[in-house]
Amino acid sequence: MNTHVLTITSTGEITGLYTEIIPLTALGSLHVQRLSNVEFNDTAQHWEVKDQAGVVVFTHGSRQNCLEWEIQHFNQ
Repeated sequence: MNTHVLTITSTGEITGLYTEIIPLTALGSLHVQRLSNVEFNDTAQHWEVKDQAGVVVFTHGSRQNCLEWEIQHFNQ
């Protein structure tokens, strides 16, 4: 089981990977911004994790491995 980390800044902003384990909508309106995208590269025939700038930060033949990498890498 993965641990989900939410960080509350001094301004009250909550950051972290989105999960429905904690009903954040109960706190009010959400502003959700993607931290990364997982996309299939047809030419290379693997999945890629790209950061907000579109830079490939991880690749693997399995999409699930890419999703798990995202959680390990960005959930700190």
